[in-house]
Amino acid sequence: MSLLSVHDLRTYFYTDNGLARAVDGVSFEIGAGETVGLVGESGCGKSVTALSLLRLVRPPGRIEPGSQIIFDGTDLATIDEKSMRALRGARISMVFQEPMTALNPVFTIGDQVAEVVRVHHAGSKREAWDRAVQMLETVGIPSPAQRAHEYPHQLSGGMRQRVVIAMALVMSPALVIADEPTTALDVTIQAQILELLRELQQRLGTSILLITHDLGVVAETVSRVIVMYGGEIVEEAPVRELFAQAHHPYTEGLLNAMPQVGHERERLATIPGTVPPPTSWPKGCRFHDRCPYAWDRCAAEHPPLYQIGTGHTSRCHLADEPQRRAEKHEPLVATLTGERSASR
Repeated sequence: MSLLSVHDLRTYFYTDNGLARAVDGVSFEIGAGETVGLVGESGCGKSVTALSLLRLVRPPGRIEPGSQIIFDGTDLATIDEKSMRALRGARISMVFQEPMTALNPVFTIGDQVAEVVRVHHAGSKREAWDRAVQMLETVGIPSPAQRAHEYPHQLSGGMRQRVVIAMALVMSPALVIADEPTTALDVTIQAQILELLRELQQRLGTSILLITHDLGVVAETVSRVIVMYGGEIVEEAPVRELFAQAHHPYTEGLLNAMPQVGHERERLATIPGTVPPPTSWPKGCRFHDRCPYAWDRCAAEHPPLYQIGTGHTSRCHLADEPQRRAEKHEPLVATLTGERSASR
């Protein structure tokens, strides 16, 4: 049974430069205890999707009528703000990518974690403080009783991110949205934070939506991958199938851009061009002007999500006309082992 079911989510921004369709018809599900990766370039709509799930989009943006965000049987898109505040931090929470902006510099870290408890739990201030210290210990903060009295600027970047995770998990939520949780950290600390999230998920049974542009993180962490481009989902598949047999040309481009063990290159591959602005998505396939396979149908007809296999969908007309792929060079796609994929 799905914990979260998103149907036709549309989040638009009404700007002086026109209507920006940042998230444009996104649908996906997350099961209880599942970790799902949401990947794509900057500007593809990942973070706006996350903010929409928590109803944190503010004017000039809004979630359009008809969007559904069904969380544990409740449509978050339509409930009142008071009910939404009761859910945020308690049943569904978020780990932000930059802890120095997520933490208040004038309050101690113990106060900030305890505040989450006080908002959602009827106990005393002392009970909230004790629970905060316990959570700091759970996320690996050394000497938590002492550190709880310190301020964010007194901690390293990795420690601050652990505090943000403690705030997100202190109420044992059913769903945690982690938006680029390791972006500002060095590689060693990244690995520690990802391992911490895995351990806490196994211990608490929490579902995780991991938003990232780093496919290496995705390969090690999630069971299923959703690829976004141009404000919509372009491919979804189990993680191993996606790495071994990606279908959408955009996903192939992302995989080609990954460094590969055992395959030396003069320079990494890139996807030509940039993500178009959400005020003017291209007609037809939104990736067609950057795609090595594109033909006239791609520019004229917007592709649906085609079923490629069990749990595998792709928004590409190559699913309908696979012979078009053979007419172009076969892209080299990295697998989880660093080998090339077989020609399809």
